Amino acid sequence: MNADATVLLIDDDADVRDAVGRLLRSAGWKAEVFASAEDFLASNSQVRIGCVVLDVRMPGMSGPELHDWMREHHVSLPVIYLSGNCDVPTSVQAMKYGAADVLLKPADADVLLQAISDAIARHCMDRARHDLADSIHLRMQRLSARERQVMDHVIVGRLNKQIAADLGIAEKTVKVHRGRVMAKMEVRSVAELVHLCDQLESTV
Repeated sequence: MNADATVLLIDDDADVRDAVGRLLRSAGWKAEVFASAEDFLASNSQVRIGCVVLDVRMPGMSGPELHDWMREHHVSLPVIYLSGNCDVPTSVQAMKYGAADVLLKPADADVLLQAISDAIARHCMDRARHDLADSIHLRMQRLSARERQVMDHVIVGRLNKQIAADLGIAEKTVKVHRGRVMAKMEVRSVAELVHLCDQLESTV
């Protein structure tokens, strides 16, 4: 269990909010509870790691409408739908939008907690990949245009003299740029540099 994770419960049924809220806290999760999608949006809740447990049918903005808003505004928290009567179209739409799970009320406590645990585990992995990509991008932004050119040649295995010939610069200048690339990218070997670039490509 990720101790920094928070579960956002959004349901217009007070009994559900009380029961599920207690369940979440008894299981050790942090929980924020909202009676409507509008209340959630008004709260401007800032959760880095967690998930949303979302009722489907609510007065005002429905669960799927909120999920759509989250997608449009790049809110990456995984969503678990709770519904008293989840029909096929709603289930299909939920999965199309990337819902982590769709559960019928009253959801079995163990099933709900497992769904939340799985969703948060996936979210942790997604956040780690995005954080790594952001870190690599920041390192690349430190490179000058020439250093980036040299790096592009280095990662495909070009030798210094070959890079010098390709770029029309002295070999000793290539060595200087190469050293700066390694320092700014925070790697100690070409293998590490290649691995870093491969990791960035895999997150795109």
